[in-house]
Amino acid sequence: MKIFKHLLITILAVLYISCEDKVVPANELFDITIKDAKKTYTTKDSFSVSIINKKNSSIDSITYFLNSERLMSSKDVSAKIISLSGQKLGSRLMIAKIYVGDKYYKISKNIVILSSIKPKLYTYNILEEYPHDKNAYTQGLEFHNEIMYESTGQYNMSSLRKTDYKTGEVLKNVPMLDAYFGEGLTILNNKIFQLTWREKTGFIYNLETLKKTGTFVYGESLEGWGLCNDGKRIFKSDGTQKIWELNANTLSEEGYIEIYTNTSKIKSVNELEWVEGKIYANIYLKDAIAIVNPNNGAVEGVIDFTTLKTHIGNHKKDEVLNGIAYKGEPNILYVTGKNWEKLFKVEIIEK
Repeated sequence: MKIFKHLLITILAVLYISCEDKVVPANELFDITIKDAKKTYTTKDSFSVSIINKKNSSIDSITYFLNSERLMSSKDVSAKIISLSGQKLGSRLMIAKIYVGDKYYKISKNIVILSSIKPKLYTYNILEEYPHDKNAYTQGLEFHNEIMYESTGQYNMSSLRKTDYKTGEVLKNVPMLDAYFGEGLTILNNKIFQLTWREKTGFIYNLETLKKTGTFVYGESLEGWGLCNDGKRIFKSDGTQKIWELNANTLSEEGYIEIYTNTSKIKSVNELEWVEGKIYANIYLKDAIAIVNPNNGAVEGVIDFTTLKTHIGNHKKDEVLNGIAYKGEPNILYVTGKNWEKLFKVEIIEK
């Protein structure tokens, strides 16, 4: 028995040492450093990154990543030049995986990448005004042929609508269950996709009948706000600075961009519209629309709609600009807001 106890103690001690060895924190052995580090970078920048080997460990190789994108590999800790050209904007992790024998250690440093361009400024001319249901808390707006489809919000009042935009007549109204707060919509492959706010659920409808044919759930995105598509991909905002890319067949999230100007991030991205290769995005509580590069998140332009509210009646604080529709007419948008009594056809012009 004594021999057995001694053997057991020995085995446990070996296991403890082995486990203890495996969990040595990476930052006790290595550090990652960026020469002349800055608070922010742009896509025109490069920087020098190197590894500090605190314990002079025997290193087999080092692989560098920016988030999950593999950049390069090295056999030593010497400085490497990292170019940010073509990278997505936002808060990114500069990661080094350091391989030592059959283990690797992962160390990282956060960097922030801004747009390298200053957004162009635009204003508008009102071309036409159409009646719009003041009871419609507009969350999503999109044309298919000459028919306007609209998603409205608020608990106990949310709906999917098919509308004659010129007269304001609601041709068909599909109420949502009281437990759902309707959000953005988009139309692709003869289907309508509609979001809900905090319920983590989206709905799929037949375009012609507006009959519900399916549902989908969100992944890592926080909430449901806006939707648009480029004919192949679906884009989804979640109320932060992120716009997620969804697989059009499975509706699964396959990545995201973060919306940044040359000075800061743009939060509360709301209703979306795809316009000639760009994402046009309402910014919640702002009387402006951001023109976004869908590849990296750079704000390339801002449309100032500050004075548009003067063309509608009395409104409450939450009755904000929200609703962008594009019908294929160059430089022409159709815009409205939450509980606005009008839909505006506007021409966009550079200031």
